[in-house]
Amino acid sequence: MNIVAGVDCGTQGTKVILVDLGTSRVLAECSAPHELISESNGRREQQPSWWIDALVTAFEQAVSTANVDPKMIKAIGVSGQQHGLVALDSQGEVIRPAKLWCDTETAPENAQLLQMLGGEQACIDRLGLRVETGYTASKILWMKQHEPENFAKIAHILLPHDYLNFWLTGEYCADFGDASGTGLFDVRNRCWNEHVCALIDPSGNLFKALPELNRAEKATGVVIGQAKERLGLSDNVVVSSGGGDNMMGAIGTGNVKNGIITMSLGTSGTIYTFSDKPVELKHPSIANFCSSSNGWMPLICTMNVTSATSLVQDVLKMSLAEFNHSIEASQIGAGNISFLQFFNGERVPALPDGKASIHGLDAANFTRDNLVRSVVEGATFGLKYGLELLRGAGINIEQIRLIGGGAKSAHWRQMIADTMNCEVICPEVEEAAALGAAIQASWALKGRMDNEIIEQLIALNEESRTQPNCNNVAQYQVAYDRYIDTLYSQYPRLAEAQLTGGCNE
Repeated sequence: MNIVAGVDCGTQGTKVILVDLGTSRVLAECSAPHELISESNGRREQQPSWWIDALVTAFEQAVSTANVDPKMIKAIGVSGQQHGLVALDSQGEVIRPAKLWCDTETAPENAQLLQMLGGEQACIDRLGLRVETGYTASKILWMKQHEPENFAKIAHILLPHDYLNFWLTGEYCADFGDASGTGLFDVRNRCWNEHVCALIDPSGNLFKALPELNRAEKATGVVIGQAKERLGLSDNVVVSSGGGDNMMGAIGTGNVKNGIITMSLGTSGTIYTFSDKPVELKHPSIANFCSSSNGWMPLICTMNVTSATSLVQDVLKMSLAEFNHSIEASQIGAGNISFLQFFNGERVPALPDGKASIHGLDAANFTRDNLVRSVVEGATFGLKYGLELLRGAGINIEQIRLIGGGAKSAHWRQMIADTMNCEVICPEVEEAAALGAAIQASWALKGRMDNEIIEQLIALNEESRTQPNCNNVAQYQVAYDRYIDTLYSQYPRLAEAQLTGGCNE
């Protein structure tokens, strides 16, 4: 058996998938949870050691479930939550807990960094995208200003997936895809940007702390030391370059050619597609990332999808079955309720200090079913807002491949198809990022990209194929327009930005 492992280190837990390349079969999918440090000021952090412990636990479960000897595994690929800051000292030791993608404590530092760069357009001209709250760069500036003693210890800057690769191989490396979400990277020229590093740290030490960059088909190294011992692996197990969870999710959904959109209904919401060249940014909220398949991956990220729906579900003390029944029992538009779902601030639209709010309540529409539908519609409309930005940039959308926990709901799939007016289908393997990491591990074994393995491993679930209903499309457009009107009334600068092409958002 020629087995590869795909690892996906997310916000809530780490997943491990085992794939037999000889038979193109998934042998096991297992996971282990993480804790989360969360404070009302926007702080969201985790100890990197938690990721390692979860990786080992999920890996042990996977080899046990598949009933295989771990020494049969030939390669490992790692996917990780984007934008996190893992700061290491000269001994390779973690200096402080990792600040995560969803950390908004650093919003003032992001605004400061944009000003240092000369404003939004100057930032786009230099880096190819607008730096956002949550990107790694603002976390580094925050650390310099709030924890100068820790900042002075920095010898290496890694992203979460880079750190797991470091634990596995001892190598300090990054890939172009994940690196493009740091705010320290020139996405058009695919290289670290020394100028922005110097703005944060004129000494030049920050630029020196950045890892070497690897192409998608290049191996980072082989598993050594404690990692090899804890996982029970043989010698010379190859570790691929890996990438951010969205980049690996693109590979794991077959999103490596034009026309396909991957949409994730997870804690956050993401929409991304493949491009063989950088897109022309007609709106600064489009993240013009590189892909982890040697191309580019324009992306939209919203901060509040299942994180928002789960809060409402918990407050109403509903089971998932009851929650889904409420969606079915209510009417499109939720009785004219608009739910601005910004419990965690928001990235698209750019509202790092945004707050959740419910609008249009009256004695007639104030029901549990309408509240449930309104928050699901709000999360969906937030994604539609982003999808329309991609369409406005000239991106062709033929099919949405839906992943994440929310994709399991037939009601939500129909809502997505109707709201986006586009065919929706789910891949058979739900753990798209872990599968993408496994596929990339196979590339590292061969030393080249191989799209044949994508065709062999990625099957689409025909039972999930959902077409838009014309009548529903029209009704959802009315509800979406009301949502947008409510959004603009609460945040007038967004309406002003719309009139000026997004420059002030």
